[in-house]
Amino acid sequence: MNITTRTHQDITILLPEGKITLGDGDQELGEAVRQALEKGARKIVLNLEKVTYMDSSGVGELVGCYTSIKNRGGELRICGMNARIFNLITMTSLHSVFDVKDTEAEAIAAF
Repeated sequence: MNITTRTHQDITILLPEGKITLGDGDQELGEAVRQALEKGARKIVLNLEKVTYMDSSGVGELVGCYTSIKNRGGELRICGMNARIFNLITMTSLHSVFDVKDTEAEAIAAF
């Protein structure tokens, strides 16, 4: 998995590419969020538009990222989910926990 990190004003945008599954991308995502938090990021957008597949381990990592960000006084917005990932988030009722937006622009504007 490759994760691109960039900033827009005081917002950190993480753009993972590939799969987020057990042993393939889940730990990298968590590490990218931890690094952003250590650098002082408190507004984080996770843009999943280039994520092709996510399993329950990936969903668990999203929950872990959300918890880490909240514990540091930060906010997380998730955007760009394909239909399969959105359905997975909806089935687990996490759409009511996560702040989900359709596009990166909407996620940025929500801060």
